[in-house]
Amino acid sequence: MVPVSAPHAARVTLEPGFGRRLARALARRPALVWSGARLLVGAAPPGWWRRPPFVPRPDPGYLRFRVETAYGGGGAVPVRARDVVAYLEWCRAAQAARAARPA
Repeated sequence: MVPVSAPHAARVTLEPGFGRRLARALARRPALVWSGARLLVGAAPPGWWRRPPFVPRPDPGYLRFRVETAYGGGGAVPVRARDVVAYLEWCRAAQAARAARPA
């Protein structure tokens, strides 16, 4: 497991090979890359581009909340790439459903 830590935050762990697996999965589903980018920028704190590392990283508290609601408390289960892909697919479908609703 690879720990992803933030100051004053409990650790979120990633499955071994998370980055490689996620990149491979997103290469097969390029539309999800845009969904992921939109979610990442939307979850980033305001003014993220003014502070190093100049990457739209979500607030550590929000990330902990999302992981805890997905896997339960304690951080015993590492975040899996396939779960991230499933979440992105769900977000994309939900956005399409919202766009299809009559005004």
